[in-house]
Amino acid sequence: MQSDLMKKAALFSILFFVAAMGIMAGLSMKKRAEQQKAERQKELEAAAEDMAQSLTFVVGEADTSYLRIPVPEGCGAEDIGIENHYMDRELYVLIRGAEENFYRENAISGNREMIAQGNYEQDEEGVKLKFQLTGMFEYRTILENNDLYISFFSPREAYDRIVVIDPACGGLNAGHEQGSIKEKDISLQIALKLKEKLDETDIKVYYTRMDDRNPGEEVRAGLANDAKADMYIRIQADASEDSSVYGITAVYNGDFFIPGFGSLELADCLEKEVVTSVSGKALGLSEAKAGEYAVRHVMVPAAAVKVGCITNQQEAALLVREEYQDKIAEGIYNAIIKVLEEME
Repeated sequence: MQSDLMKKAALFSILFFVAAMGIMAGLSMKKRAEQQKAERQKELEAAAEDMAQSLTFVVGEADTSYLRIPVPEGCGAEDIGIENHYMDRELYVLIRGAEENFYRENAISGNREMIAQGNYEQDEEGVKLKFQLTGMFEYRTILENNDLYISFFSPREAYDRIVVIDPACGGLNAGHEQGSIKEKDISLQIALKLKEKLDETDIKVYYTRMDDRNPGEEVRAGLANDAKADMYIRIQADASEDSSVYGITAVYNGDFFIPGFGSLELADCLEKEVVTSVSGKALGLSEAKAGEYAVRHVMVPAAAVKVGCITNQQEAALLVREEYQDKIAEGIYNAIIKVLEEME
C-alpha cells in the first residue's frame, strides 16, 4: 500500500515537473517572440533612416520668422499633410504627388532656429520631409506662391489650458498582470475614453502614448515640463500581495513644492472624483516613491491615479469592462475640470 502511494506521488511529481517546464518554455518563447518583434521594428526604422536623404538648407529671402519650404507648382493645401510627433520632437510634412528630385534641386530657407536637422524620403503618396526639432513646438502654416511657410512657437504661446495624460506602461512593459489582464491595456483603454471627453473641450491635451508603445520615463516627464502644463496625470492600475485589497488611490509628487494648488491637491481631487464616479472605495493618498520616476520629476502639479487592484478578482473583472472604464474616465475628466476652475 505504502509502495503504491509512493509510486503515485513520484508519478504526480514527474507530471507536475513536466507541466511546469512546459509553461516556463511557453512563457520563454512568448517573451523571445516579443523581443524579436521589437528588434525587427528597430531594424526597419534604421533601414528607413538609411534611405532618407538630407535636406539642403540655405539662407533665403523669406520672412525670418518662418521656415520656407518650396513645393511643386500646382500643389494645394489639400496636397499637404503635417504630423506633429511631439513625443519624438519631430515634424513630418508630406507633399503628395512630389518627387525626390524636386528636393534635390530646391533648398529649404528662412528661419531654421527650431530645426536640428531635416531629411526627405519618397513615400507612396509623395515625398515626406522629416524635421528633427530642437524642442517641443506647435506650429502655424501659410501656403503662398508655391511656398509653404511654417512658424514655430511654444505650447504656452498657443494654449491657455494644457493637460498631459500619461497611460502607464506599454510595449514590452505590461505592468501589473493577473492572468490575461494587463495594466498597460487598462491604462490605455481608460485614456482613450478620456480623450473622447476632452476632445469636446477647448483644453489642449498631450498624451504620452495612444497605442502599445512604451516611452521612457524621462520622456514622459519631459513632455509635461516642456509643455509647461497645468497638470500631469498618470493612469495606472494597482496590485497587492493581499488579494482581498481593493480600491482607488492616488500618488503625488512630494519633491516639488507648488504654492497654492499643487500635486497633493491634484491627487486628492483625482481620488475623490474617481471614487465618486465608480461608487468605489478610497484607499487614501501616498507620496511617490523613488521608483516612480515620472511623477517625481514633473515640475508642474503631478499625480498618478491608481484605478483599482487587478490582484483582487472582483475589481479586476470590473477594470476590463468598458462601462466601468468609462466611469473612471468620467471621474478623471471631472477632476481636470475642477482643478482648472480652481487654478483660474
